Amino acid sequence: MITPLIHLVSDWLYYSDTRLDNSVHVTVPQGVSVAIGPNGAGKSLLGEIIERGHNFRTNRILSAVGKRLTIRKVEFADIHSLRGISAKGYYQQRYEATMNDDVPTVTQVIDKDYDTETVIEWCKRLGVGDIRNKRINYLSSGELRKLLIATALISRPDLLILDNPYIGLDETSRCMLDSAILSLKLLNVNVLMLVCDPRDIPPYASVVIPVVNMTLRKPVEVTGDIGTLRDSMMHLFDYAIDTSRLPRPLAVDDQPVGIIAGFEKCPISYGHTVIIDSVDWTIRDNERWALQGPNGSGKSTLLSLINADNPAGYRSNITLFDRRRGTGESIWDIKRRVGYISPEMRLYFTGTGTAQTIIGQGLIDTVGSFVKLKPDQIAQAGLWIRLLHLEHIAQRPYNILSAGERQIVLLARAMIKQPRLLILDEPMHGLDYGRKRAMRALVNYFAARADLPGSRYPMSLIYVTHRRDELPECINRTMDLSVHIRT
Repeated sequence: MITPLIHLVSDWLYYSDTRLDNSVHVTVPQGVSVAIGPNGAGKSLLGEIIERGHNFRTNRILSAVGKRLTIRKVEFADIHSLRGISAKGYYQQRYEATMNDDVPTVTQVIDKDYDTETVIEWCKRLGVGDIRNKRINYLSSGELRKLLIATALISRPDLLILDNPYIGLDETSRCMLDSAILSLKLLNVNVLMLVCDPRDIPPYASVVIPVVNMTLRKPVEVTGDIGTLRDSMMHLFDYAIDTSRLPRPLAVDDQPVGIIAGFEKCPISYGHTVIIDSVDWTIRDNERWALQGPNGSGKSTLLSLINADNPAGYRSNITLFDRRRGTGESIWDIKRRVGYISPEMRLYFTGTGTAQTIIGQGLIDTVGSFVKLKPDQIAQAGLWIRLLHLEHIAQRPYNILSAGERQIVLLARAMIKQPRLLILDEPMHGLDYGRKRAMRALVNYFAARADLPGSRYPMSLIYVTHRRDELPECINRTMDLSVHIRT
């Protein structure tokens, strides 16, 4: 029997200048529930309304348990809500060992507001090692997510809202998170998950609430086979890309290249902490690699060496585009040939402007650039807007987009050059099921085009994901860092 926790009574639920249609008058039950829908459908808005929208305009949100509820919502970007954390400069700064002295450690951040030992204990239950002395910008995306969940649990809220909790977690970490969520029942903590992939509906959920086009639909009770329920939700994610409309790039990079990126006995480290003693890896033209390894294994750091973000590249035996690193090349010579997206870029990204402007800035190779785009660059961004069906958000400020909308904008930003090397580090973060499928098809199209005899569009690929079902079919090589990690 399902026991109610919160009654959403109003026909319309408002937050800021947006609203949700609640004509079905949804009830959020006790235990674990899931709100599911495509990107931009209103899931995160629902979480904001439940957490902060009481008595806002005409909202009527009633507790069903006879007391005022304590509610906490957690999403990836909330790391900046911890006191002492500032995004400014951290993306560029995180690899500069001499510039990190003022960046706080985990203990210095959480000691201000939380009982550190309890937070660390929850982190351990979520599969995080002892991170108390680790500088905050050295945490992997998975470690950051688990730290946020741990700090939210310290107050034992009545309802914990988790916005896309599984993204960025390896399989072991996903299982640990599930175990931790199940254990919350003993603490009388209820959970509402906001997800955009039916495969993320856990079998222990009691209710699924579909959210489509800013409308809450009638909740579906979880009974019987979980696979059947997941399949029944797939119709919500109808999205496709017509690759025949792919714009021609403004410039074509078809100069012969032997070695795209080469590492010879290269150590991988965060600051002064060595994760891997030695990596030997060569990526040649038109090769497509999956880069694998558990959370915290150094994947993003290794990629930062290829994208010329990490000054350690000057101290290591690294070759990029047939040239030994540190022999007089400009970082812009490297970046103009690379398209790159990573969880850290999304976390620390400070780009300003509209969605179309952010996409266009991918043509000028900088993060958060204030360089004014040229007319042909604006036009090229507009073609990508139409290709990806983003017309409805093209002129919206980037910082007000939903998490999934921001992710697809950053993906377009990485791809707009149709670069010689495409680095996709967890590119499906926050994308709904339909958009994951469509973007994977687009990557496969790039690869198939590059393999055509006499193609003018060669492309190498490095792809990072913890979900094998998200790997494009064009992947034909694997680099696994787990076998190299220092023990």
